[in-house]
Amino acid sequence: MTPHPFDEAVDLQAQPDGSWLGHTSPAYANMVGPFGGITTAQALTAVLRHPERLGDPVALTVNFCAAVEKGTFVVQARPVRTNRSTQHWVIELQQAGQAVFTATAVTAVRRETWSLDEEAMPACPPPSEVALPQARAPMEFVSRYEQRPITGGLPLVWDGSGNSSLTQLWVRDQPPRPLDFASLSALADIFFPRVYIRRSTHVPVGTVSLTIYFHADASQVAQTGSGYLLGQVRAQAFRNGYFDHTGQLWNEAGVLLVTTHQLVYYKQ
Repeated sequence: MTPHPFDEAVDLQAQPDGSWLGHTSPAYANMVGPFGGITTAQALTAVLRHPERLGDPVALTVNFCAAVEKGTFVVQARPVRTNRSTQHWVIELQQAGQAVFTATAVTAVRRETWSLDEEAMPACPPPSEVALPQARAPMEFVSRYEQRPITGGLPLVWDGSGNSSLTQLWVRDQPPRPLDFASLSALADIFFPRVYIRRSTHVPVGTVSLTIYFHADASQVAQTGSGYLLGQVRAQAFRNGYFDHTGQLWNEAGVLLVTTHQLVYYKQ
C-alpha cells in the first residue's frame, strides 16, 4: 500500500543524540519553500513521537525565522518542564546548523470537566452541496487538500475589488486520511493570506508567527475520521506591513477542534 503523502512528509528518523532527521516534501511545496502547515506538522511530530511526552497537544506556537530550503533538516524537541498534568516544550528546526523555525508547545493530560463550545459552528450548506473552486492556486501543496469554499474563495479576478477578509470552506486531506493531531496542525494553516482575499490583489507575503489551540481531545480527533472540517477565518487589521487573522476548524459533528491565530508580513 502506497503511503499517504502526508505520512511520508512527517516521517522523521530518530538520531542518536535525541534529535530527528527529516526531509522537505515536494508534495507540499509552496511559492517559497514548503507549505508552513507541513513544517508545523513536522515539528509537532517530533513532540508526538518523543518517548517522554506527557498527554496530548493543547497549544502550539511556531515562528518562521527563515525560508526552509529544499532538502534535509534536523528537529530538536525538548521538554523543559513536566508537571503533574502538563508538559512544556521547546522545539527548533535547523538547516546547515542554523535555526529556520522555532516553536513552543504545551501538552497535557485532559480530564472530564464541564464543557461548552461558546463559538458555535456557523450554519453552512453541507460539503456535498458546495462545489469545488473554479480557480486553484498553482502551488503544489494545494493539491494535497480538497477545499470547497462557501464564501471568500480565491479571487477569480485580481482587480482590487475585494471587500471582506472572511472565508468559510469545507476542507480535508486529499486523498482523504484519518485526522490526527499532526494533520490537524497542518490544516490550521490551510487558509490563503487574508490580504489576497480582502484586496483581490497579489502582494508578497510570509507568515511570521502561528498559534494553534487544540480544543479536541484524542477521542474527538479520532471520531472525526477522514471527514471534512469546516474552516472559518477573518483578519482583524492590516497595518504597517503586517496583518493578523483568527480562524476556527469544526468537524462535521459541530465539534470545535482548534482555534488558530496568525501574524503575516506583507508588502504594499
